[in-house]
Amino acid sequence: MTEFLKVVKYEEAIDRLKACFPPQGIKRCGLLEASGRILAQEIVGSEDLPAFNRSTVDGYALRAGDSFGSSESLPAYLTYQGEIKMGQAAVIELDRGQCAWIPTGGMLPIGADAVVMVEHTERLGDDSVLVYRPVGPGENLMLKGEDVSQGQTLFTPGQLLRPQDIGLLASLGIEQLDIYEAYRVGIISTGDEIVPIQVQPGPGQVRDVNTYALSAAVKDCGSVPNSYPLLGDNFQDLKQGVLQALAENDILLLSGGSSVGIMDVTIDVLLSIPGAELLFHGLAVKPGKPTLAVKIKDQLVIGLPGHPVSSLMMFLIICRPFLIADRKQRIRVKLTQNIASQPGRDDFIPISIREEKDSEPWGRPLLGKSGLMSILALASAYIHIPYEQQGVLAGSWVDAWLF
Repeated sequence: MTEFLKVVKYEEAIDRLKACFPPQGIKRCGLLEASGRILAQEIVGSEDLPAFNRSTVDGYALRAGDSFGSSESLPAYLTYQGEIKMGQAAVIELDRGQCAWIPTGGMLPIGADAVVMVEHTERLGDDSVLVYRPVGPGENLMLKGEDVSQGQTLFTPGQLLRPQDIGLLASLGIEQLDIYEAYRVGIISTGDEIVPIQVQPGPGQVRDVNTYALSAAVKDCGSVPNSYPLLGDNFQDLKQGVLQALAENDILLLSGGSSVGIMDVTIDVLLSIPGAELLFHGLAVKPGKPTLAVKIKDQLVIGLPGHPVSSLMMFLIICRPFLIADRKQRIRVKLTQNIASQPGRDDFIPISIREEKDSEPWGRPLLGKSGLMSILALASAYIHIPYEQQGVLAGSWVDAWLF
């Protein structure tokens, strides 16, 4: 097997995956069912939001110039012209020296260019209002089109729809939209040493972390995780489990069985399936060197390391970008300390991010013993030290990809 654990560069692996990643279908979806799904169309603002100038506070609409110079000791005296009704067009027109009551969200009347908050005013009888504080033009207003302008691009294909996105779409009156059909992702943890999480591990045994961590990561990408029973390092059992999962999913994640070892039969099982094509087995990265990928007809199998930290990191690094690219948010941070790196491999280092007194984001590398899951739980992002680079100095600005 000439390609067995023949490491390739990270970028080359990504290119091979990109060429083989299963296509997604597109379907129409109601807005109430769209949260957590991946958008398959561009959405442009069909109208201005708000559609009119509106107040952001309860108070009095007025001409800002009429309040200039007002104070607690010398208030401005305005003539009261009536009330703007909520949910109705403003029929009142204001001239100099006039004002009208306006509720939060009310339509600004013609002639007004600001709103003074009610707590800075005093009503005198039925026809007068005292203003104790000056306001500037546009103060306490949301102007027409300030939220969304007609023709503005709001969403592009590939974005995962969040609750706040659903709210914005609802405000535009969008009831139906095109979404990508969710990938069905099978997850199988393998290894004779793995036991279910409800079982107390015996000597040499560990609980099944990967099924749960990978399922959560898959779901976070807008895909549908399907977990399967644990499998030992037995060729026939593993092949039967793989064939079942392939029959029910678009992508299969196998954790364990991808490192060199007499009991690790994953690659033998995969290559025994008709139509299997080995994309790579071995990456010049840390963590995750023994990661493999096999294309089987129009499906993809990713063999992840059995170690939970390496498994989850490799999913985030090589799988998530294809499941949902826009969630891989990148920010710039300054490193708190030096990081050593070995040239000839890509290093991915988890970091925690905090803001110091200088208001700049600082990234603290989490460099404990390799493979501590508790360290990954403390991380908020990771940094990438490229193949040709030998370490990074403290104080350097680097890109950080948020988890």
